[in-house]
Amino acid sequence: MLQLVEWLTLVTTLPSRNTAARMRLWRAVKALGAATLRDGVYLLPAREATSAALRALADEVRAADGSAEVLHIAADAAQDESFRQLFDRGTEYGALIAATHEATTDDKTLRRLTRELTQLAAADYFPGAAQDQARQALDDLAARLAPGEPRPAGGEIRRLASADFCGRTWATRKQLWVDRMASAWLIRRFIDREAKFLWLATPADCPADALGFDFDGAAFTHIAATGNAPERVSFEVLAASFGLDADPALARIGAIVHCLDLVNEGGAAVAEAAGIEAVLAGLRAAAPNDDQLLDAAGRVFDGLYKNYQQEGNDA
Repeated sequence: MLQLVEWLTLVTTLPSRNTAARMRLWRAVKALGAATLRDGVYLLPAREATSAALRALADEVRAADGSAEVLHIAADAAQDESFRQLFDRGTEYGALIAATHEATTDDKTLRRLTRELTQLAAADYFPGAAQDQARQALDDLAARLAPGEPRPAGGEIRRLASADFCGRTWATRKQLWVDRMASAWLIRRFIDREAKFLWLATPADCPADALGFDFDGAAFTHIAATGNAPERVSFEVLAASFGLDADPALARIGAIVHCLDLVNEGGAAVAEAAGIEAVLAGLRAAAPNDDQLLDAAGRVFDGLYKNYQQEGNDA
């Protein structure tokens, strides 16, 4: 038998003339995934985050010369079941899964669908099989659009000396995206200033004497989560391997790379990540090849690094 849920309602009235405030309220409750019981009455399961969000909205409504109250509802079993049905996300997940099946070779679609899943999951208060199926569908799409995308491997990160890695050839998959861009920048900027890069059609093309990164079996690739330690992307593994993870500015860049590369895995969002993603996507669309893309992306990461260093010095 399901345990009954505690529920919250936000009961509001706003002056009809204040269309801007009404629109802000509508957008906010939609973003929260609240159910509408009737005009001005919105329902959410009672949790710390939803309580804080509804109380903040109530304050905004009152500031706009409206009235608002956040009320607790003790529902009986029949009401509880009826309320739960209002939060069934099966239709939305079904549409997202259908979109993954229709996608062909456009990784912009993958990024858009991944963002949609993240937003949908954030407002899915009773997750179940539909969410798992949508995540699997996105994983399958990623495998089709980005063959060779690394799976997290087990093992520990060994501390290495950059002096032992001068003038080496480094190899990763072509058509660079965030983790590979940032990793190549990190290598050239902090690990091996004389690095030469190979862009591989497939990981199997990696020469035996090259140092691979960001693909299965590479010298440097994703490390699986262990205990309280989350999965680490290739950029984070490289930084930790060469003792660069203690640099606060690099750690902040690592958080952006982690957020964008593992967006479908949940975890902490980074405020500036979406803007950086848009800039890098634009650079990739304009660059004629991966060498020029790395040069352009490197300037972006140089600017981020300098800015974060300056912010740290000003703190």
